[in-house]
Amino acid sequence: GFKMYVVNRCVFNSTELKDIKYIVSYYYNKIEVNRFDSDVGKFVGFTEYGVKNAEYWNSQPGYLTQLKAEKMLCQQHIGIWYSGF
Repeated sequence: GFKMYVVNRCVFNSTELKDIKYIVSYYYNKIEVNRFDSDVGKFVGFTEYGVKNAEYWNSQPGYLTQLKAEKMLCQQHIGIWYSGF
């Protein structure tokens, strides 16, 4: 069968907000079809299906604002992830 899944990740090289990137990738059948990148500030589609999704999601300002705010959660969690527990 076909599988769709989402991967959220934080990419960083310091705890400074400017050095943190929040990425949400949508996969269908092991192929990345969409990606939100906080540095780009919108969705990008990599397939025909993904381009249609990106157009729709990019037309939803509230959703984009929510995803941009997720970058701050990355910053808050870096200290927890690397606290040495």
